[in-house]
Amino acid sequence: MIKIIKVSEEADLQKVFAIRKVVFVEEQNCPPELEWENEDVSIHFLANFNNKPVGACRWRKTDKGYKLERFAVSKAYRGKGIASEMIKTVLQDLPADANYIYLHAQLTAMPLYQKMGFVAEGPQFEEAGIQHFKMVLTN
Repeated sequence: MIKIIKVSEEADLQKVFAIRKVVFVEEQNCPPELEWENEDVSIHFLANFNNKPVGACRWRKTDKGYKLERFAVSKAYRGKGIASEMIKTVLQDLPADANYIYLHAQLTAMPLYQKMGFVAEGPQFEEAGIQHFKMVLTN
């Protein structure tokens, strides 16, 4: 069973950080100094699968609009619909005035975001040593 919670407790935030550390820093070799930024201005979410913490993500308001970020699912739990549930939950949590919603998608994650209504915009670019496209929600 998948359950996505909005993080309000420090213990849950530490679970979010632990998942991100494994996925981004250890698996994808993202420099830690690039991974840990804007934490205090972000709204964090933790995904649980059968009561086990397995996914993390966040959103934050930027000068452009609302940015969805740091979607990570533990390797053993990928392909189970967890990321889709996280995206739905985050989108439902955004304020009513969130009319420009975007993210920076790794190339491998683009099909998932496309299924959720995002479209690529602009040129491909590198972020933390990984190729991305900016994607914007269209519906």
